[in-house]
Amino acid sequence: MAQFNLEFVEHLPLKERAALVSGKDFWFTAKGDQYPAVQVSDGPSGLRKQANQADALGVNQSVDAVCFPASSLTACSFDDDLLYHLGQQLGIAARAEKIAVLLGPGINIKRSPLAGRNFEYFSEDPLLAGKMGTAYVKGVQSQGVGVSVKHFAANNRENQLFTSSSNIDERTLREIYLAAFERIVKLAHPATIMCSYNKINGTLNSQNERLLTNILRNQWGFQGLVMSDWGAVADHVAALKAGLDLEMPGKGKYSIDEIVDAVRDGRLDEATLNRSVLRVLKLVAKFAHPKSPAATYNKEQQHDFARHVADNSIVLLKNEGQLPLDNHNSVAIIGELAAKPRYQGGGSSHVNAHHVVTPLAAAPKNTHYAKGYSLDGNDREQDMAAAVKLAQQSDQVIFFAGFPEEMETEGFDKSTISLPENQTELLERVSMANDNVTVVLQNGSAVEMPWADQVPAIVETYLAGEAVGEATWDVLTGKVNPSGKLAESFPLRLVDNPTYGTFGRDLHNENYSEGLMVGYRYYDLHHYPVRFPFGHGLSYTSFDYRDLSVTESKNDVTVRFKLTNTGKLSGKEVPQLYVRNQTSRVVMPAQELRDFVKVELAPGESQTIEFHLNRRAFSWYNPEKQQWESDNGTYEIAIGSSSRDIRLTKHFKLTIGEEPTEAINTESYVGDVLNSPDDKVQTALKKSGLQKVLQPLAKSDGSAIFLNMPIRSLVMMGIDPEIIQRFIELTK
Repeated sequence: MAQFNLEFVEHLPLKERAALVSGKDFWFTAKGDQYPAVQVSDGPSGLRKQANQADALGVNQSVDAVCFPASSLTACSFDDDLLYHLGQQLGIAARAEKIAVLLGPGINIKRSPLAGRNFEYFSEDPLLAGKMGTAYVKGVQSQGVGVSVKHFAANNRENQLFTSSSNIDERTLREIYLAAFERIVKLAHPATIMCSYNKINGTLNSQNERLLTNILRNQWGFQGLVMSDWGAVADHVAALKAGLDLEMPGKGKYSIDEIVDAVRDGRLDEATLNRSVLRVLKLVAKFAHPKSPAATYNKEQQHDFARHVADNSIVLLKNEGQLPLDNHNSVAIIGELAAKPRYQGGGSSHVNAHHVVTPLAAAPKNTHYAKGYSLDGNDREQDMAAAVKLAQQSDQVIFFAGFPEEMETEGFDKSTISLPENQTELLERVSMANDNVTVVLQNGSAVEMPWADQVPAIVETYLAGEAVGEATWDVLTGKVNPSGKLAESFPLRLVDNPTYGTFGRDLHNENYSEGLMVGYRYYDLHHYPVRFPFGHGLSYTSFDYRDLSVTESKNDVTVRFKLTNTGKLSGKEVPQLYVRNQTSRVVMPAQELRDFVKVELAPGESQTIEFHLNRRAFSWYNPEKQQWESDNGTYEIAIGSSSRDIRLTKHFKLTIGEEPTEAINTESYVGDVLNSPDDKVQTALKKSGLQKVLQPLAKSDGSAIFLNMPIRSLVMMGIDPEIIQRFIELTK
């Protein structure tokens, strides 16, 4: 293969260069005499390589591949080491199938539980999404396969996806919707970024120079290629100018001609085209021939790993003595989802699964099955009656419930997060017939559970991949001690969510009026009760947290505490560190996740946990200064088993940041000026003569009103404007 540089690119015919920035078809880049085409493939949760020429949704033509758990579940592992190994397995499969770039992971924020593609995304929290995504990307790329991190950016709804504008203030954009991308770009160096369909603040993302060039490349240092989501390019020339490199898929001769014509008539600078051509060729050079290509790979071993991932991610939401199951008890299995499980998402992430093991097929011997409800809604009373009768005759009931695929998939947003009525009706009848009911959920995102108090146990499996049956029973029987934690909040009611009533209502605009307060940030700030909080997940053992210490050094803050398994079983716990900012004079969430770790302990075993927090962990984005700002002052460190189960807290004063002061101007308040910790301000007060005038007024009967006045208003108190202006000049 030739050595690719600008000189090489400049000698290529113009038509050939135009072809290189336009996908040859749905899955391949253009091919030339001196370089091959490379193939990309969907596959965030399992390879979806199109075996033949097929459209973007040609699921039936995809190769046989292992279907791993969806990101909605893997994020609940809170285990970046596990996600690295998941990435490795996906990279092995892609390399064997000669795939150059795997299209994933999806890391967009779960802003609303109605968003149709939430199953493909990690979390409502950018730190968790960023850490999971970073590990995943490193794992895939360790196998010589590139990734395309998607969907960049603020892609948080499916309806009117191609045209709607995500309208977001700058601070929210930076802290919530860009932060995970920033972390992955800086720490994992992904091969490509996939530009999303939507607009941000009125500018189409594929033509958004500020997003694709100023932020992604100039500020974050991204060196890879930017490709479009499939069909996201409205104006290819404008997109190239903005920083997009590869339109996917290309439009054949039309794509080539539009670029050639734009160069020839001066609408597109040849240097801009050459820049993108070089990025495409560098991608080809790095990933066209994956290292150590394998003709085959062991899918049975990958199936076992899929089971392992699900085992470590399934969340025990509620358990009032029901689990693990007693193997001497008779167990009723109720619900068609036991026989026809929902184990993966629909649309571009759909995998032609290698070996699906249903919960019914994996069930222990002391179980009996009744269909009960039908997934298509065509229920028969005799099926429901048979399920109720089986519940009456059994010691315990495992009720499988969830969303049928037609309720949540790529391409549209949901209108409800309630289970289908036929399921809730049957669940009510079964719970009246038997007090020992465990509900096992199969769903892509948060579920409303008005029935939660009627059952003693609830297990969340999300979309658990092809080993769904084995993993579900691993947890139910106690073969595996559950350790998953919710990566999103489950509200009591949909109406409690901050986007309720506005999400998807405007055909052209999605206004992010809740700002920073997404997920637990909103519920915690407003003290809203939730069904299950962010970070929640139970275990069959118990853990004790003790001896919290917080120590500041030159460049970071070290947090230490002791974690002990106080139960009778080995288990894994996820201590979560939240920072509570009590200093910055801007709106702040009540608390924000700033680190976590997954720890395995034997009964009675203790381990000292240590977190290191850099300045960014205490920072907020200042849009006026266009920079991150960490303010010195008082913070509280909170350590817990969930966002609502805080076990240890400690206040400390940060001194490695910046003093939270603002430049003095005529709008500065008298109280702030007099109490400023800045020596320069105090010196200016004295030299200008303003201090002598202000101090008596500050001690007068009307001091409260006086101190809450801007200094420009001092003129009405008879103070010479020249003294005020001299004071301001001396502070600069």
